Amino acid sequence: MEPASHSFEELLDFTLKRMEAMKKEGVRWVSVNPDWLSPLEPANYHSPVQEREKSDSTSPSAPPTPRSREVPPLSGLQKPALKTGERKIDSSGPETANPTSSRNQLAAPKAKTKPLDLQKLSDQELNAGMDRLRAEALQCQKCPHLAESRRNVVFGVGNINADLMFVGEAPGMDEDLQGEPFVGKAGQLLTKIIEAMGLSREEVYIGNALKCRPDTPGQAYGNRKPTPDEIANCLPFIEKQVELIRPKALVALGASAVEALYGEKVYITRIRGQRRDYRGIPLMPTFHPSYLLRNSSHAVKRLVWEDMLEVMEILGMPISEKQQGYFKK
Repeated sequence: MEPASHSFEELLDFTLKRMEAMKKEGVRWVSVNPDWLSPLEPANYHSPVQEREKSDSTSPSAPPTPRSREVPPLSGLQKPALKTGERKIDSSGPETANPTSSRNQLAAPKAKTKPLDLQKLSDQELNAGMDRLRAEALQCQKCPHLAESRRNVVFGVGNINADLMFVGEAPGMDEDLQGEPFVGKAGQLLTKIIEAMGLSREEVYIGNALKCRPDTPGQAYGNRKPTPDEIANCLPFIEKQVELIRPKALVALGASAVEALYGEKVYITRIRGQRRDYRGIPLMPTFHPSYLLRNSSHAVKRLVWEDMLEVMEILGMPISEKQQGYFKK
């Protein structure tokens, strides 16, 4: 075996073994510089034997010299920093077109990323815009199965000039019957939260990402989570409501509300209480009131209340010592 070929095969064997060991250790990504790969491209690659034959043909008197190659270090690649021009290779599958994306990462909203002009509209513009939007929602047939099963389109309720807007998931049975969001047990709890902040339902605006109750064929009671297609069909309505109202703060109640606005899969237990930005508006993700009905411990209530205290700070609202102490042991 030619010395150069022997060296090349040893390097390749070592690299493959090292990559296999890293894969078993749980490493899924390694950094690869295109400069390291260019010699292996079909137009550029020459085997060690070809290199020697080329060298022999051009310089018959010169001894063959093995082709030198910069070898990247194989240590410290657990979390490589991606540089310009580099590609990420997934050792457990094919190369991905967007290696930095993550199912749990909250990116900018996919549908509309342009920041809003947060200056309030005139009353005439706002009322006219809301009337047009409501009329469009009431006639919506984008989800035929929901249009057939609904009793009412649950558009939204509250002050269209509000500084604070709550966004929930979808109507339930009570909401479908009355045509107003958050009027069941979860809605009653939301009302108490709003009143504890020193506000009333009439001073805020409340809407849902989905305007129709998700159908539950064969069931008189119960709710289900909206499907991605249902959310996508209805998303323009909640987006337009935000554009018209232009609140100073948004509260997203539950994972589905966050996922609708941002277009990303999230886990509310991981992102709750982490202030976000939605088109220039501060957004606070927190637990849905229905979660509090199932988990009514003081500790969980305190988490939601801390989120509301931060929202009050965003709005510049006064916070009393009594409010500061709610749900503390």
